[in-house]
Amino acid sequence: MEKKKILFVCLGNICRSPMAEGTFQKILEREGKETNFEIDSAGLISSHSGELPDARMRRHAQRRGYELTHRSRQVKREDFDRFDYIIGMDAQNIRGLKELAGTAENIGKIYRMTDFCQRMNDSEVPDPYYGGDSGFEYVIDLLEDSCEGLFKFCNE
Repeated sequence: MEKKKILFVCLGNICRSPMAEGTFQKILEREGKETNFEIDSAGLISSHSGELPDARMRRHAQRRGYELTHRSRQVKREDFDRFDYIIGMDAQNIRGLKELAGTAENIGKIYRMTDFCQRMNDSEVPDPYYGGDSGFEYVIDLLEDSCEGLFKFCNE
């Protein structure tokens, strides 16, 4: 069976997309499907390249049993050749990804994270960077819900 390849994308790759990657990884481990998937995360901007996720996001994630160790990187056009699904967190991310995609085939690989929500009803995963603790907690809630839905979608 060929691996399904998923790239999670947000603006700087220090809050939402590494949390989505960590959440999806934990689901894969729980389901014993780690070898069926390749997952990664990236950002539309390069200003945080090489950095660990935001310390606040790591702290909130750790409280729920996630260890976020990904190093930030910028999304590249070549990622569209490598990944089957490219998941943006908000409308700005989707616009940026569509600009980078270049072809209709590549645009077809772009999804919004909240398209996979099962219980929660939000149109996008908000950036918690300039907010407080409740924003980080809400983002993790949204990502846990939508990553479960994405896992089901990928295994249908």
